[in-house]
Amino acid sequence: MNRLFAFLLLLVTVPATDAFANRPNILWIIVDDMSANFSCYGEKLIETPNVDALAKRGTMFTQAYVTAPVCSTCRSAFITGMYQTSIGAHHHRSGRGKKKIHLPKGVRPIPELFQEAGYYTSISGWPFRKGRLGKTDYNFEWNKKMYDGPDWTKRKEGQPFFAQLQTPGGKLRGATLQSFEKTGKRADALFGSRTKPEDVTLPPYYPNDPVLLKDWAAYLDTVRETDRMLGQVLAKLKADGDLENTIVLFMTDHGISHARGKQFMYEEGLHVPLVIAGPEIGVGKTRVDLVEHIDIAAISLAAAGIAIPKSMQAKDFFAKDYQVRDAVYAARDRCDETVEHIRSVRMGTFKYIRNYLHQRPHLQPNAYKDNKAILIALKKAGAEGRLNAIQARLLAPTRPPEELYDLEKDPFELNNLAKSKLHKRWMTTMRASLKRWEISTNYHGRKPETAEMYDSDMQVYLDTLKIRRPGRLQELKTNIALMKKWAAAGK
Repeated sequence: MNRLFAFLLLLVTVPATDAFANRPNILWIIVDDMSANFSCYGEKLIETPNVDALAKRGTMFTQAYVTAPVCSTCRSAFITGMYQTSIGAHHHRSGRGKKKIHLPKGVRPIPELFQEAGYYTSISGWPFRKGRLGKTDYNFEWNKKMYDGPDWTKRKEGQPFFAQLQTPGGKLRGATLQSFEKTGKRADALFGSRTKPEDVTLPPYYPNDPVLLKDWAAYLDTVRETDRMLGQVLAKLKADGDLENTIVLFMTDHGISHARGKQFMYEEGLHVPLVIAGPEIGVGKTRVDLVEHIDIAAISLAAAGIAIPKSMQAKDFFAKDYQVRDAVYAARDRCDETVEHIRSVRMGTFKYIRNYLHQRPHLQPNAYKDNKAILIALKKAGAEGRLNAIQARLLAPTRPPEELYDLEKDPFELNNLAKSKLHKRWMTTMRASLKRWEISTNYHGRKPETAEMYDSDMQVYLDTLKIRRPGRLQELKTNIALMKKWAAAGK
């Protein structure tokens, strides 16, 4: 008996209030800018007891991937259960100006489906702030009424809830040396200690620069803060009597914000933690199969007894008839003013990356990123000759058109096998897989963004910086002009 049929049978045999009482609450905890740096995922330098405990009473996924390594495209995807490239929402912070983006016919944000099924829908930060909804950041037009409020405790008696907690995660460390220090002081106050930069081991593609070490130490302390927050949320659920009937889903929206993390297709940007616990979820289990972050839409609907739309690309990976994914896909397109076009396929132990704009540098000009202390330090180290050959790739003027990595032998993705004669078969397989995915998913990402849409969104950026950061206005104008110049030159 599937979950939907069981629920429908329940509706006709018992009073409505009793039927709703048997439906689980669903709580998503979505964390910004954080990779899988938790104890249960192998992080040794810090302890994360609350995430670890959630994993022990639920199921931990070791191969969960986002379909977009930046927040608005990622969020547009998981709230609809659709690839962002299938719904035209693949450019970061797009549709914000005069030109709008509307969802294709038949595609709906899942809070609407939960509301129609009688659920109270909420989205908030933590702790709750009266009248203030949490982060949405969707790249399409949506009805704000699909959220009933920011606090699920305001629901009617016996009414189940579908709630989202959106938390700042890695953003808590800020972007300057001063903010890193502030994060350390916060850790001292909260935990009695801070992570020491000298104890940090950076991935080999980053230099052991003092700024980068301080940043990573501060980042790890934000992981501890996030773990503490999870503990507070679980304690509230328990105190309110909701814990035993709530499916708690803990995930991040993409990896750490860094030179090879957020916005990029390497493991640091795409691989995320995913832990789920609650009624009918396996206890103490670890899943090693490939799953995509959009799948959380399907598993949530199924758990609530709500029919999954036939057109939805997300899959209920808890269903008895679920067929394990043989590959996961991701796309990176324009972020802020910076035009980009990258695709990736993960299959087995191999990762394939296609850099369509390979004549441009990896670190293209970007006003948001270029003012971060870590990128300033990285570029300074390059100018002073302090980068080894692997690290210097980050600052190279061009990139390879294709990249292939064996993640089992090369987890840091350092040895590009794209031109290896021994891996020709894998290259052929990966190229074909990417093409099939594009064809089968009503792919909108092949054509460049129109000049009208780009200009419409850029005007929003310009107007915002004019008010908030006027000192960066000229930098943004220069970058926009460069993007147009490169595009006109076919670069």
